[in-house]
Amino acid sequence: MANQDKKTAIISGATGLVGEQLLKQLLSDPVYVKVIVIVRKPMEITHSKLEQRVIDFGQLPSALAGLTADHGFCCLGTTLKSAGSKEKQYIIDHDYVVAFANGCHQAGANWFAVVSSIGANAASSNFYLRTKGEMERDLQKIPFKGISILQPSFLLGSRKEFRSGEKAGIAMMRFLGPLMIGGLRKYRGVQAATVAGCMITRLKAETKGVKIIRSDKIG
Repeated sequence: MANQDKKTAIISGATGLVGEQLLKQLLSDPVYVKVIVIVRKPMEITHSKLEQRVIDFGQLPSALAGLTADHGFCCLGTTLKSAGSKEKQYIIDHDYVVAFANGCHQAGANWFAVVSSIGANAASSNFYLRTKGEMERDLQKIPFKGISILQPSFLLGSRKEFRSGEKAGIAMMRFLGPLMIGGLRKYRGVQAATVAGCMITRLKAETKGVKIIRSDKIG
């Protein structure tokens, strides 16, 4: 990596599919001496390197005052069903992400990684993809030295909550994945643990500029 000094990471979305894998990998990575998780309620996990900060996400970025970090990781995201409305989903998928990123920058983090979505586009007619595209656009206004935007397709892994439609999608993706070649490779499903690993690798490299990593380049 560019700088061999020990690092402090700060994460939001650590209870989600990718976030859980990210937290596990960061805690086992010797480069990171402290891992700060930003949560709405305490997690049932303890570790010598782990610090939990319980906050009201509506108070971001000021809720991160007093923290210092080198690398910021964001895995925040929800579904329309879970959020209850498009307005609430936008707050979580856009507003909270951008506010968290601003808080990370104010805490001294110069490198930031975020999970977005394949097809994200601020001009899209699809609400979800437009939201993700606007989030990506607005993140790039924050003067980080480097931003890694991961655009996975279908996320594979075991979730805590049951999603019948997603379970069917996973089964279909496992069948169709090998058939997706050429330009279709970017639509292949990707394991959550692989996404998490890619985020860490990208930030440890401390590459400058904005890097967008599509699903087929994550593995």
